[in-house]
Amino acid sequence: MLRVAVDIGGTFTDLVAQDELGRVAVAKVLTTPLDHSEGVMNAIAKAGADPRDTALFLHGSTIAINTVIERKGVKTALITTRGFRDVYEIGRSNRPDAYNLFFERPVPLVPRSLRREVTERMTARGEIHTPLNRAEATAVVAELKNSGVQSIAVCLLHSYANPAHEEALGEIIASVYPEAYLTLSHRVLREYREYERTSTTAVNAYVGPVVARYLGSLREHLRRQGFSGEVLVMQSGGGVMSLPTAVQMPVRMMESGPVAGVIGAAKVASALGHPQAISFDMGGTTAKVSLTRNGNAEISNHYYIGGYNTGHPVMLPVVDIVEVGSGGGSIAWLDGAGGLKVGPVSSGALPGPACYGLGGTKPTVTDANLILGRLAEESFLGGEMRLDRTAATAAVQKHVAGPLEMDVNQAAVAIVRIANAHMALALRAVSVERGQDPRDFCLVASGGAGPLHGCTLARELKIPLVIIPRLPGQFSAWGMLACDLRQDYVQTMLRDYATVMPEEIQSALTELLNAGLAALGDGGNANVTASAIDCRLDLRYRGQEYTVAVPLAGTSFTGADREPVGARFHELHQLLYGHAAPEEALELVGLRVTVHRDIEKASSFAADANFGLDAHPTAAAQPQRKVYMGERHGFLDTPVCRRADLSPGAKLDGPAIIEEPASTTVVLPYDHVEVARTGELVIEIAREEE
Repeated sequence: MLRVAVDIGGTFTDLVAQDELGRVAVAKVLTTPLDHSEGVMNAIAKAGADPRDTALFLHGSTIAINTVIERKGVKTALITTRGFRDVYEIGRSNRPDAYNLFFERPVPLVPRSLRREVTERMTARGEIHTPLNRAEATAVVAELKNSGVQSIAVCLLHSYANPAHEEALGEIIASVYPEAYLTLSHRVLREYREYERTSTTAVNAYVGPVVARYLGSLREHLRRQGFSGEVLVMQSGGGVMSLPTAVQMPVRMMESGPVAGVIGAAKVASALGHPQAISFDMGGTTAKVSLTRNGNAEISNHYYIGGYNTGHPVMLPVVDIVEVGSGGGSIAWLDGAGGLKVGPVSSGALPGPACYGLGGTKPTVTDANLILGRLAEESFLGGEMRLDRTAATAAVQKHVAGPLEMDVNQAAVAIVRIANAHMALALRAVSVERGQDPRDFCLVASGGAGPLHGCTLARELKIPLVIIPRLPGQFSAWGMLACDLRQDYVQTMLRDYATVMPEEIQSALTELLNAGLAALGDGGNANVTASAIDCRLDLRYRGQEYTVAVPLAGTSFTGADREPVGARFHELHQLLYGHAAPEEALELVGLRVTVHRDIEKASSFAADANFGLDAHPTAAAQPQRKVYMGERHGFLDTPVCRRADLSPGAKLDGPAIIEEPASTTVVLPYDHVEVARTGELVIEIAREEE
């Protein structure tokens, strides 16, 4: 039986299928923006992965985040406690871009005209202050139904402490307007911070019907092909979730594609003895960078869709990723002053870069790489898509070289250098700006374009080692095959840590644990085999705003745990912030529970696992071609080899071009390449050129 993983990107849709022996089939097809499921089915057909023989289908997609960024969600209403209608729009009083005279606050996804209030009130302790006015609530729902809203978000004050009124309101909505997509805030998260909780709930409601329709369509396409297995969806915090959970909480899959690549990078680097790694994934639309330490991705509990300055806050676990608009399809253009810019606008899958021959006329990073010899006309995508050098040259000449009065090669070099500068800033953002020395990390370069630029970026940041994983062009899809089921739960419980009753903490922990175990029940899926649980307490010094999550030794909390957990908090505070105050009183702010359930995995990729590697074999490689190798060297006669011809243990020195069906690796002069026993390319970056 097969396990199939599909990642939908802005330009390409990638698929990796693996059988129980570890043999692999892969495919890369153009994304179909009008109907993403069509691209998925094209990839399945191309790889020859029979849905009837597929036990598990794992999926990552950008549909949720794109729906928010492009503001293409459904007409959504918000119901909240009387007097709190405008919390969602007022937001926070901070001004992140203080010197920008044209700064604008984020525009709410739910306009004020569709925000309603109901009479009710809970206290922060979860006690009923004002009962819910059911007659008023019924009238509000009926009014929203008549206004034509398709989705309703409910976020009542302090419902994280006691969701009774939200549950009652949910029953009213189900009775009066059962067709509406419903999101109750306490089902998405039970954490304080009213603005962020409201925003998270609104985002979920806004994208919910769009994601539900897409996932339903995908499941129907698979069913028609005879698929009867389990569908799991990649989520932003790492791990995968069931299809029903994804339909109810699509806000958890905002960064589902890129996150899988980070998880995969951490596992590959650790397996090769490098637990400290930077994941660098450059696709057709964007480049994503993330730091992994001790073999684990770094998780943040806050995230802004569209960026911190003007984005929509989401208060859910997400792998900490820095994303920039520098992908292979990023368009080069001149601003009003005649300055050359690259991105963030991308040519996408249609019309694509000029060299694709699909109607694109604007110059892109891919066009520049083709002009510079880094890509070959006849071997792109294993030879099945021939690139048009004449079209690429014409696009660069018309839009960049001509206006700037330079030759085409100079213009192509400028485009690549600017794209590299953007990506180098992203690498610094996750390392240097956070107090980490990039020289202590290796760089795992993936994505169709990542290996093209990885060595250049590593040299600029003095990163000593670059790892090119197997199947870099489909690496995010491969990462999904390495993930397990996961659910994250949080419960705000503001108490004095010294006096809170252990029984109260244990009761809340048990409730979260039971919810997690129920959500990850096997559902008849025989591939689910084992589980693991991580419990933490959010503690802080009295008077602080933010907390430190302190892990518990197990799944219980007793009076005997109070002192050692407090001592551990002081240690972590010292480690994170450089100081601690053991004499200060502590506050308990909340509880966090993460429930994992392992999914049975096949053996690792076999060295000869190349069946169905692509619909077309790799074109015969040229012995040499002229390739631009940086400012110092210019164009060099560079050996070209196929990655499939490099057996484990093989060694070579740069300059070199290593081609494979879905990616090309550029090895700079003096860099040294060795093929690992498991097939990865391990590139030692020259400390300084001779």
